[in-house]
Amino acid sequence: MSVCLETARLILRDYVPEDLDAYFRLKTDEETMYYLQDIRLSSREEAEREFAEVLADAVSPDRRFYFLHMEWKDTGEQVGSIGYTVREAALSGKLVDAGYFSYRKFWGQGCMTEALRRLLAFAFEEDGVYRFSTGCLTENRGSERVMQKCGLIKEAEKPDWTWHGGKLKTRVEYRLLRQEWTKS
Repeated sequence: MSVCLETARLILRDYVPEDLDAYFRLKTDEETMYYLQDIRLSSREEAEREFAEVLADAVSPDRRFYFLHMEWKDTGEQVGSIGYTVREAALSGKLVDAGYFSYRKFWGQGCMTEALRRLLAFAFEEDGVYRFSTGCLTENRGSERVMQKCGLIKEAEKPDWTWHGGKLKTRVEYRLLRQEWTKS
């Protein structure tokens, strides 16, 4: 199933082969990937390998990665990426871990909240997701605020959870279950 979602200002869609350069720029951008060091890319070759895997997974009958290219509707300019990974397919539905990131120049414009709301609708209404989980470091207040605005429920705070930027930092975890989505 090919994914192409729209919001008032954005298009969220599966990556296509022509997106390789944009994918490489985004995933190697220091500011964009500051909180995502574990998935930041460091070379063109690494980007080409990972991108080939992304494209192959998108057409797989057992698709696991639903990370989408985000662009402005009016200009086609890349904003960032948003999506989720299927951690497990349970009888009640998919259990997914989500994430999102964008170029710094788009921070504070509400586009990530807009995109996450649309992704949640797709996940629960079209893709059989039962549990949607995500989180961030507590110092990443903008990201946590996006989760709160979209109705996600704070589930945990993990003090000194990870080493980042030369010190231990605390992480918060949020979730939304299908039945909590339908209530909102």
